[in-house]
Amino acid sequence: MGEAVELEAAGRTVRLSSPGKIFFPEPGFTKLDLAQYYIAVGPGILRALRDRPTTLERYPEGVTGENFFQKRAPKNMPDWIPTAHITFPSGRSADEMCPTEVAAVVWAAQFGTLTFHPWPVRRDDVDRPDELRIDLDPQPGTDYADAVRAAHELRSVLHDYGDLRGWPKTSGGRGLHVFVPIRPDWTFTQVRRAAIAVARELERRMPEQVTTAWWKEERGEKIFVDYNQTARDRTIASAYSVRPRPHAPVSAPLTWAEVGVAVPRDFDLASMPRRFAEVGDVHGDMDDHAFSLEALLELAARDEHDHGLGDLPYPPEYPKMPGEPKRVQPSRAKKT
Repeated sequence: MGEAVELEAAGRTVRLSSPGKIFFPEPGFTKLDLAQYYIAVGPGILRALRDRPTTLERYPEGVTGENFFQKRAPKNMPDWIPTAHITFPSGRSADEMCPTEVAAVVWAAQFGTLTFHPWPVRRDDVDRPDELRIDLDPQPGTDYADAVRAAHELRSVLHDYGDLRGWPKTSGGRGLHVFVPIRPDWTFTQVRRAAIAVARELERRMPEQVTTAWWKEERGEKIFVDYNQTARDRTIASAYSVRPRPHAPVSAPLTWAEVGVAVPRDFDLASMPRRFAEVGDVHGDMDDHAFSLEALLELAARDEHDHGLGDLPYPPEYPKMPGEPKRVQPSRAKKT
C-alpha cells in the first residue's frame, strides 16, 4: 500500500496513509487517486459543502468493503475543521463537521469517505434551509432518459412559480437532482411543503411519467419526485461526490444544455478532473442567487384549499407529524 504521503490542499498539508490501498478494484483507483481527485475539483466540492453540516459516507476498505454513515464529527478531527450543532427528528443532537477548506475534504478521504452528504443549511442557521432540492428518482422500468424528460418539465414548473432557477446535476446513478438556492427565510417543514407543491404540479403535467406516491407499490414505471429529501436530516450527495459503485462515478454538475446530451457514465473519478480543468465549476454562480418560495407556498395552499391535497407521509423513522396522513402501506391498510 506504500508509505504515508503528504498532500498539499489549497495551502494546508494533509497526511495520507496507505496511499496505494485499492478503493475501486474494477478501474484500479487507489486512496491516493481519491484524495488527488478531491484536490483537483477542490473549488467545486468546497462550493457545494462550505459551512454545511455534512454526513460522511465512509468505505474504509474500499467500495467492496463494509460501509457506514458518520453523522457525528470524528473524535480525531483536526481543530481547524469547524462544526455545527444540529438536531435530528428524534430530538437527539450532534456536532457535524462543516468543511470550510479543501483540506477538510481530503482529510475525510483519508478515512475512506467517498460521498459527502451536506445538509441544505449553513452553520450560522441550521434550522432554515438555503436550498430547495428536487430529487428525480427513476423507478424500475424507467431510466435516466425518463429523468431527463422530467427535469426539463421541472425547469418550466420552477420558472412558472416564482421565476425560480434550478441547477441540475447527475446523482451518480440513474437519477437527476435539481437544486434551487433560496433565501433562508423558511423552516424545513415549509421547504418540504414547497417541494411537495413542485412535485404535484410536475405530476399534473406528466401524469404518465411522474409520481409523488410515497409507497413503492403505487409508483409504477414512473419517475418518483422524492419530496422527503427536503425533510430535516435527509440529505443528497453533494456535487462532485464520488459514488460507491464499481466504476467510481461522480455526481456531476450540468448546464441545462447538457441535460439529455451528457449521460452519467461520462463522469467518473478519472474524467471529472479533466472536465473541471477545462470548464471549471458550472454551478459556480449558485451562491450569487437566493430565490423566494412564496409562489410555491401559495400553490401548496391552493392545492389544499381547492383540491384537498394536504400533507404526504414522512419517512418511517420520523415521529408522527401534525397534519400527516396515515403512515401505513396501502395494501396493508386495505386488509385492515
